[in-house]
Amino acid sequence: MRSIALTKGVPDFSDGAVSFDEDGHLERGKTPTVMNPNDHFALEAALQTRVRHGGHVSGMSMGPPSYSSVLEEAMEAVYSDDSYLISDRALAASDTWATAITLSAAIEKYQEEVADVDLVFAGFKTADGETGHTGPQTAWCLEWPIVTHVIALDIDPEEEQLRAKRLVEGDVDEIETVEAPLPCVVITDPEFEPTYRKAAHRLEHKRLRAETQERAVDHDDHLTTWGHADLNLDPDYIGLDGSPTIVSSVDPIPKAPSEREATMIDPTDEDGLEQVLEECQPFAAGD
Repeated sequence: MRSIALTKGVPDFSDGAVSFDEDGHLERGKTPTVMNPNDHFALEAALQTRVRHGGHVSGMSMGPPSYSSVLEEAMEAVYSDDSYLISDRALAASDTWATAITLSAAIEKYQEEVADVDLVFAGFKTADGETGHTGPQTAWCLEWPIVTHVIALDIDPEEEQLRAKRLVEGDVDEIETVEAPLPCVVITDPEFEPTYRKAAHRLEHKRLRAETQERAVDHDDHLTTWGHADLNLDPDYIGLDGSPTIVSSVDPIPKAPSEREATMIDPTDEDGLEQVLEECQPFAAGD
């Protein structure tokens, strides 16, 4: 079973150090980058599939060279065997459509030069764009079936079939079970929770974790970087020129003022700490 887990670096909005230029455009080079939170669910789904059915998992991301740290984090999270970074100045300012074209070309190159892919996992949406378009558009470019809002899944290797439970659009309380032939694209929902009920699966999970801790130390030795020329992409269909979306500006969301009063207690102030304990005790008792 061979899978590719797509992930992306996004600005660390929680850090409070998001930088914008004078035109209101996000300056990614001056803003801390972290793995997109929703991608963790896709990584967990890829890991569960590997634990249950064996095989190989590759992490893949498109972005500047600094995104190698995001792929390293993905390796530590999903215990991936290797990483692929699609990085090139010609790809800068890509919208979701140009990104999907690039990622699908990278997956096709992977299939030609590395091995056939059974599954591509992607997160629900990114914390910066919030569109949720890239995964479905990549599936469309590949002409593969896609299953979205997945909260549980398993594979029938003999039948080459995916069976998944997904949330029905518009009603998070309604769940449907669907099947799709492999290869296919899986878009995980934030409600996805991996399950390892068998002892053999839990032991395999532990083994992979120990193995990956050693591999992640030398992540660069397991990293392959491709540019647009490696993917034989026409510059007119990638980057800013290939992006039909036009973003006029981005307005930072102001931080909400705190409405709670805070009392500072010195750790050496015994009376003050006693007061804190008295305040907390009723809640600890469940009152």
